[in-house]
Amino acid sequence: MRFTATDIEGVVIVDLDSVDDERGSFARLHCPEEFAAAGHPFTPLQTSLSRNLKAGTLRGMHYEAAPHDEAKLVRVARGAIFDVAVDLRPASPTYRQWTGTELSAANGRALLIGRGMAHGFVTLEDDTDVLYQIDRMFEPGHGLGVRWNDPAFGIEWPLAPQIISDRDATYPDHA
Repeated sequence: MRFTATDIEGVVIVDLDSVDDERGSFARLHCPEEFAAAGHPFTPLQTSLSRNLKAGTLRGMHYEAAPHDEAKLVRVARGAIFDVAVDLRPASPTYRQWTGTELSAANGRALLIGRGMAHGFVTLEDDTDVLYQIDRMFEPGHGLGVRWNDPAFGIEWPLAPQIISDRDATYPDHA
């Protein structure tokens, strides 16, 4: 695996090192020892799947506040997304800044998103499946969010969302 820092500390792009031959390819998706050796200790306790039927589906921007915050490794099993993390840590030098990258089944790329970040994505293809590995067990009632188009963040989405839940569309501006 190859780990590439983004402009936001705690958000890292993870690219695969695959072994290719006439059969196809093989790659390790997660290894706690490799993540720790690269300075990004991450051990998932839960794995979730988001199935998205249409391109232009937006999910986010979601987060959990401490002490329920979580780190996650996001990857696409089918299709493609533009994946975004926003730094919500007030003491961080990148507070309110965002970073985004395309994740797809074809590129095999993942995004490791640390605690204190809001996360969301827009699907770039129909029939897109997004796999989440999360470092803590889900606890209902602690989910929060910020609006995907809040001017405080200025996220540059590659396409306008066509499908978005009422909850995600009506989060208040970030104070």
